[in-house]
Amino acid sequence: MAQYTRIEVAQIMKDTGIVPLFYHEDIETVKKVVTACYDGGARVFEFTNRGDHAQDIFSELSKWIANTLPGMILGIGSIVDSGTASLFIQKGANFIVSPILNAEIGKVCNRRKIAWLPGCATLSEINYAEELGAEIVKIFPAAEVGGPNFVKSILAPCPWSSIMPSGGVSPEKENLTNWFRAGAHCVGMGSKLIVKNKNNDFDYQTITNLTKSSIEIVNQLKKEN
Repeated sequence: MAQYTRIEVAQIMKDTGIVPLFYHEDIETVKKVVTACYDGGARVFEFTNRGDHAQDIFSELSKWIANTLPGMILGIGSIVDSGTASLFIQKGANFIVSPILNAEIGKVCNRRKIAWLPGCATLSEINYAEELGAEIVKIFPAAEVGGPNFVKSILAPCPWSSIMPSGGVSPEKENLTNWFRAGAHCVGMGSKLIVKNKNNDFDYQTITNLTKSSIEIVNQLKKEN
């Protein structure tokens, strides 16, 4: 059962500004990546459902985070049907992220008052997602959909919308500045944040540093606005 309400999830996403997303079949690797992000200040983490037995990894990860990393909110991404959403909710998912807009997923999440971030690519999809109860909508793939200008254009007629770009977001100051000045609620970051070293091993210290610097950039941008 979710430990955080959808309103708490939405607020923490806004406060920290970044949502790291990651999948790996080795639970120990996942724990190290989550810890690296946590040490950098991240308090939301999206584990992506992209491999066999992902639900077993997530279940163990959920229990471990609850006992080890206080305040870290774990959710699940890459969910495309309501049955899978229900499965991960039973395993402790605090939010559900999807690359698509599927009304049945929204219904499942709303029954349990769990945050649901559906993937949208048009204003009509965003409007429908909000009608179905989505507090935050994900635009995906964000760079290809239209980039920061798309976010800015959407918020002009619909300033109440909360948008999380995902895909094409990086920890560089210029990139983050463009997204947040356009009005992003938060951003999702994967491989640009969860980096490897020259030996093709995950560079946990760099992940921590990038997470910390990204949050600092976002906080500075908020002060400027």
